[in-house]
Amino acid sequence: MANGAFTTFGAGDIINSIDSTTGTLWSGNEPRLTEAYTSSVQNSSNSGQYYLHVYQTASTETTAAVQFDIAYGDEVGSGSLLYNSLVLGKSPSSTIFGQYQNIALGDDTEPFIFGNYSSSYFYAISLERARYKESLALGTMALSLSGSSGGAGAGAGVTLSLTDNSNISTGNVFGNAGRVYQVVSGSEGTVYTGLNANGYTPASGSYGLFLPDVGLILLNAAALDGDQPFGTDGGISLGTARNSNQNDDNMSKLYGAISQSVFAGNTFRLNSQETLASDFYFVRAQNADFNYSSNPSFVSGSTGQLLWPQMQNNPQTFITSVGLYNDSNELCAIAKLSRPLAKDFTKELLVRVKLDY
Repeated sequence: MANGAFTTFGAGDIINSIDSTTGTLWSGNEPRLTEAYTSSVQNSSNSGQYYLHVYQTASTETTAAVQFDIAYGDEVGSGSLLYNSLVLGKSPSSTIFGQYQNIALGDDTEPFIFGNYSSSYFYAISLERARYKESLALGTMALSLSGSSGGAGAGAGVTLSLTDNSNISTGNVFGNAGRVYQVVSGSEGTVYTGLNANGYTPASGSYGLFLPDVGLILLNAAALDGDQPFGTDGGISLGTARNSNQNDDNMSKLYGAISQSVFAGNTFRLNSQETLASDFYFVRAQNADFNYSSNPSFVSGSTGQLLWPQMQNNPQTFITSVGLYNDSNELCAIAKLSRPLAKDFTKELLVRVKLDY
């Protein structure tokens, strides 16, 4: 209050600001995932037909927390057992395919296009929602896959490094789930162009899609199945199996490629990003304002005169807090000052109040 009245903010007293902050993603505020484990209990449960939980430590430890899930999607339902042997093509893998069609594409008839390659089967790495605040940070991903966990082709025993192409993308591409970038050969935003100028595979398009706004990485299974990562195909011989009405355990193949690479020292790096909107309120106490207390004990109830002589000729108050009110004079927020600030007719004060939301 200004001598018993509310003071209205002027046009230049309220400033809006938007800042973007980047932080760690993994449990324990770790910037890198250095270990990866699954749970045999979850794997053998009904949910294990659809996805695998991946933890940062053994699932039986008290500190164990899900870091991300791995799922396998196949348009024709291959690689998993049919729900009903009389209904072809309907299995957990086809369900996963349709779910991610709706999430990423918004249409269960649209194909998945990885760069310039249309694919009917893929792997999904879905980051646990509790791991990130708003979205995944662009240009921070460094996912290494070991070829030794897949087939015995020419890709076995090598490591493939993947990142997103946001650093070389000419502009944001938006889909049903927000921004969409390509997963390419590279590390932490740096694209490797040895096989293709875009970081793609020579024949199977990009290595996948990076959807930062929903914490999702879709990996192009056809690209990972190729041999010779530094030669003809650009893959790691992952060995995705597409048998009908058979549990091919494809999710474990990708988990093996990640975990073996992680345990070999190739940490999975990825950061979280958050946009903070702030309002700055500049509270101005002019020299003639806020020099008297509104406390009833300072005023005579019968005459309205000041009870304290020292407040008559040279009044002095101490400002300890700032209250923000709405148009109905309801207190909406209060800011406490770090120390009381002296105020009299010879002083003017400027207090900046910041509200984050």
